[in-house]
Amino acid sequence: MTRPQALLSWSSGKDAAWALHALRQQGEVEVVGLLTTTNFAFERVAMHGVREALLEAQAEAVGLPLWKVPLPWPCSNEDYQARMAEVCIKAVAQGIEVMAFGDLFLEDVRDYRIQNLAGTGLKAVFPIWNPETATLARDMVTGGLKATLVCVDPRALAPGFAGRGFDEQLLAEFPPTVDPCGERGEFHTFAWDGPMFRHPVPVGPGEVVERDGFVFADLVPA
Repeated sequence: MTRPQALLSWSSGKDAAWALHALRQQGEVEVVGLLTTTNFAFERVAMHGVREALLEAQAEAVGLPLWKVPLPWPCSNEDYQARMAEVCIKAVAQGIEVMAFGDLFLEDVRDYRIQNLAGTGLKAVFPIWNPETATLARDMVTGGLKATLVCVDPRALAPGFAGRGFDEQLLAEFPPTVDPCGERGEFHTFAWDGPMFRHPVPVGPGEVVERDGFVFADLVPA
């Protein structure tokens, strides 16, 4: 029986990578592409600030085509909705039936995704929804996922965490107010190795900069 084809919303971070791993293990859909919004003014992944060159290397390493959605800066909600509607039309025209997301527990975000896809012909699925995030974070680490913190909200986490590896030591140092997976936006990551990758993404440390109220570790291709 042919499985439904799916696009995976791909932030370049650990949760998206783990969602890909879960989807492949569950085997209910065939992931045929990674959908990523980028900032075309700066050639970086929206929110995470990761260079597009690293995003492209990531997609090659997991063995899936990249569907880029370039967004203007600043980007209004109307602009975002229009560009995403175009992508949905393209996906359905190519026989894709599912859009998968790596969201964990924010109900409002989940509802927003579902509402946006209503009437498009695409079904929203959430393969790692509602975990105990401390357990999930440890499972990621012990499961071989390698990621680096590329964006830190200094209101939630000390700036020195930017550029750190997502590992047991890091988890032990998080203050109790920080979700271990950063689901409330405390931090964002770039995933560069793990069971979802065919080979590691060659990446090196870069400059740590403050921009727009956040602290970014500007990783560079190695």
